[in-house]
Amino acid sequence: MRIALWTVTRGAGNIGKEYAEKLIQKLENAEIDVFTLKKFGVEGTIQIDDFTKEITEKFNKYEGHIFIMASGIVIRKISTLLKSKDIDPAVLLIDEGKHFVVSLLSGHLGGANELTQEVAEILNLIPIITTSSDITGKIAVDSISQKLNSELDNLKSAKEVTSLIVDGKKVNILLPTNVGFAKDNNVNSDGLILISNRKKIEITRICPKNIILGIGCKKDTKVEDILDAIENSLNKHNLDIKAVKHIATVDIKENEVGLLKAAKFLELELKVISREEIKKVEHLFEGSDFVEENIGVRAVSEPVALLSSSQKGKFIEMKSKHNGITVSIYEEDNIDL
Repeated sequence: MRIALWTVTRGAGNIGKEYAEKLIQKLENAEIDVFTLKKFGVEGTIQIDDFTKEITEKFNKYEGHIFIMASGIVIRKISTLLKSKDIDPAVLLIDEGKHFVVSLLSGHLGGANELTQEVAEILNLIPIITTSSDITGKIAVDSISQKLNSELDNLKSAKEVTSLIVDGKKVNILLPTNVGFAKDNNVNSDGLILISNRKKIEITRICPKNIILGIGCKKDTKVEDILDAIENSLNKHNLDIKAVKHIATVDIKENEVGLLKAAKFLELELKVISREEIKKVEHLFEGSDFVEENIGVRAVSEPVALLSSSQKGKFIEMKSKHNGITVSIYEEDNIDL
C-alpha cells in the first residue's frame, strides 16, 4: 500500500519521520513517503514548498494518506479533491500530541478503518473510528465487498442495506457455494427467487473480482477489436465486466499497443506471462503448429489465464476466436471472508 504522510510543522515533521520508520517495519507491503515543509529541513523526508499544491497533485496517486495536523486543515485542503467513496483513498489523522489516530475518510472501501487499527497498534495510539456499523460491532455491505475483493454494483443500495443491518433488521446474505458458509446457495446464476412476506426489500449486489481473461492476438490488432472480443466473450456467458480481475497475455505481446490500450480503457492490469512458464503447461491445452512456429509456444490465451490465476477454479471458456483474437475465461473459486 502506497501511503503519503503529511506534516506542516517542525514537530510534526520529526514525528512523521519517526512514525514512518516504525510503520514500514510492521505494515505489510507498505511504501511510505513523508512530506515536510522545506523551511524546517527535516532530513530523510520529501521537502516541499507548497502543501496545498502538493496534496492537490498527489491525492489520487496514493492509496492512503496520514496527516499529522489539525482536522480543520485537512478537511479544507481535501474537500475539493473528493470524488466518491468507492475511489477516494483512505485518509487518517494523527494529532501532534501523539494520542489518537482517526479514520477520517473511506473507512470501508478505502481501508481507512482497518489501517487505523493497524497504525494504532504499531504506534501505541488510541484508534478513533466513527462508522456506525463498526462501533456497533456489525458489518457493512461495503466491508463485505472489500473482504471478497469484489465491486459494489450500486452504492445507494449498499447504503440502504447497511442501514438495515445497523438498525438491527434481519438481512440475508446469499453467497456462492465456495464462500465457506451458506453452502446451499449459489448466486452465480441467471435468476434468483426470493421468498419473503416483506412488501419492501432492499437488495444490493456484490460482484466478485474472480474472472481472468487470457488473450492472444495478431500483431497490430486494433484496440476496438480487442474490446469487442472481450465484450462478446463476457456477454456469451452472462458475465459482468466488473468481475474481471485482470487480463493476461504472453511476454512477446507485452508491448502490443492494442492490448495496452484495451487494459487502460478497462482500468485493468495486464499481466505478462513468459514463454518459459507457458511451455510447462501448454501440453494441457489444444495447441497450434502455426502459433508455435511464430512465437515458440503452442498456446497462449488458455495457459496465461491459468498461470496468472490462483489455479483454484475452472475455465468457463477454454478458447473463443474473434478475427485473429483468442479469449479464454478462467473463474477463480477461492473467495473467502
